[in-house]
Amino acid sequence: MEALCLVLRRDMTNAFHSSVSSSLAFSSLSALLNSLPTTPPPPIPPDPLHTLSATVAPQAVFQTQPGVLLHHAAGRDVLLPVGTLYRVAGFPLSLPCAVTGYEGARTQDFEWFLYREDANGRQIGIVSTRDQGFPYAPFLGRVRSGEVRVERDSGDKARLVVQRLRPDDQGKYECYTPSTDSSYQGNYSATVAVKVIPDTLQISYTRKLTGQPMPEGAELTLTCSAGVQSKEHTHLSIMFGKRGGGGVSGGRAGGEVSTLQEIISLDRALGITPGSTQSYRKRYDDGEIMLEKRNGVGGVDTYAVRLRAVQPDDSGSYFCEASQWIPDPDGSWQRIAQRTLEIGNLTVQRLSESMRVTSTLSGRVSLQVGSPLTLTCQVSGLPSGGTSGLLVQWLKRGSLTGDAVTAVAGGVEVEVARMRPDGAVSWGDDLSRGTGGALEMVTEGSYTLRLFSARPSDSGVYRCSVSVYAGRKNPAPSAAATFTQRSEGISVNLKTKEVLVSAVAQLPRGPLLKRGSTVTLLCNVTVTTTGPAQVQVLWLRRPIPEPVITKGDQADPATLLPVEETPSPVATLTYDGMAQLFTNGSEVSVDRVSAITYRLRVHAASLEDQGLYVCQAEVWGQDPHGGWYNTQAKAESLAITVYLYARAADLLLIPLVIGVSSALFVGIVIISTVTCCFMKRLARQRPAK
Repeated sequence: MEALCLVLRRDMTNAFHSSVSSSLAFSSLSALLNSLPTTPPPPIPPDPLHTLSATVAPQAVFQTQPGVLLHHAAGRDVLLPVGTLYRVAGFPLSLPCAVTGYEGARTQDFEWFLYREDANGRQIGIVSTRDQGFPYAPFLGRVRSGEVRVERDSGDKARLVVQRLRPDDQGKYECYTPSTDSSYQGNYSATVAVKVIPDTLQISYTRKLTGQPMPEGAELTLTCSAGVQSKEHTHLSIMFGKRGGGGVSGGRAGGEVSTLQEIISLDRALGITPGSTQSYRKRYDDGEIMLEKRNGVGGVDTYAVRLRAVQPDDSGSYFCEASQWIPDPDGSWQRIAQRTLEIGNLTVQRLSESMRVTSTLSGRVSLQVGSPLTLTCQVSGLPSGGTSGLLVQWLKRGSLTGDAVTAVAGGVEVEVARMRPDGAVSWGDDLSRGTGGALEMVTEGSYTLRLFSARPSDSGVYRCSVSVYAGRKNPAPSAAATFTQRSEGISVNLKTKEVLVSAVAQLPRGPLLKRGSTVTLLCNVTVTTTGPAQVQVLWLRRPIPEPVITKGDQADPATLLPVEETPSPVATLTYDGMAQLFTNGSEVSVDRVSAITYRLRVHAASLEDQGLYVCQAEVWGQDPHGGWYNTQAKAESLAITVYLYARAADLLLIPLVIGVSSALFVGIVIISTVTCCFMKRLARQRPAK
């Protein structure tokens, strides 16, 4: 009987919640419930994960007779977060509610009530999923405006959302689920306490971006001050972000353009996390983005993010976001307050738009040989502070002769000198310039190339090339430059005195040249000039061309066709008397036998030393400082044919070989004949016996 009365009481309670707005039903149900005998269920141990407001225990045990227990199966269960929950006034409240163990439709209804602390336990209807007229007056306007609403996560999960908490929203919240079960059993509602604490989150900036263009590679520092003064145990996190600017999100498929990007953040546990895009992660790993915390006064600290070298994609609107976090009783951390502060707009100007490389001299420069040559390169439009490394190169194309003012067409551009970002200077192919010139930085952005004594070979069109490594003071040798620009060309013409030179090669008269003998060649050089001059002689050899015989023609020496082959250097006698030999195994020597005659000797000549020999003469002049330079005046002699005949010993070897071969042949024939006849005669005598 007691169990039956208890079930009836549960059904009556459910009916009461379904018709809470009817005063007649309320009075009738109250009278009926008061007239029924009741036996309270045994106490239920508290659930460690959820706060339950139970009309009936999930599992009740009833004793009908001594020693007999009646087990009642658990039914519906309503779940809310474990309380007490602390939330901040003016910020959202989200309370998820779930129901399990129910019967009926998979989509359940939810109704929310508030029991304010100052209302003596009176119940206030907030919002319902099935009744639009459910809200009480304190919440009616807020529900209609959408500030207070229910959002479904699924059919049996929903959450109460209060967009902006008010101090009088503090109290105990109840989530009630109207019954769809065949019998009334389990929990139909649950409650959780919510404390509304005051908003003490502060955020400010020390310097605002003005939107003025900043050159690519410049250093940018953004600061944001934030703090919170709360009696509760809360933590603070800071995030710096950017809107717009055309950055590409590295974490989205297809490289989708993201308008909102997180640059770097400091989480509630003081851990630094770079932005989610691949670009920001790489720049953080490379040390190009840094975040630091500076302790302040009154709990308000300063947070500074530094971008060592801004890039064009860094253009956009920057902001700082401060969030207040609190641990809930279930151990999870919840964001309870958040403020965003706009720092300002940034425009990054590309180096290709701001950088300028110019030369102080322009057009044509004419100098006498031996005069000093000075060229200056000016670099402007770079970020101040010297945060970017520069590679400065002086390049030269072609050469100029006489009074010419343009470079020879098709000239190859070569490097004269370079200064690396670390200040080290190196010279191009002409290493002698290391002692006869200098490349130095005179002032910030000004680089001067000096040749102490200009030579005719220094003629040409000069350009200054500057490569910028934005934000990298000392880049790796293999690192790619951010941008490279060249100056306009400067034509440099070295005026030289007129030099005339001729060269004649000859083979002195003498016996026929034979293999193993010494071959002597002479080169007579005539130089007409003013001032001191020296001659440098180079001997070259080409192979003797083979005769070419066409069909139906007789071999004729006159039919020899020239064969274009690269000559092989044999030896050089430099202008300062040094000999350089390029031998193929033969012994070679060069010397100067008179003022105008230069000699080449090939000792113990072999067949490989045969060929067409020419001598090349180059004239070197002396500048006013005493240095020698190549005047570019040169001459080449006609070819001299060197043919080696066989020696007498080689000629005697031929009949000797023929005679020995003939005698050997005759001997073999005689022996064979005698042997053959003797064997036949011996064979005839044997049968006679």
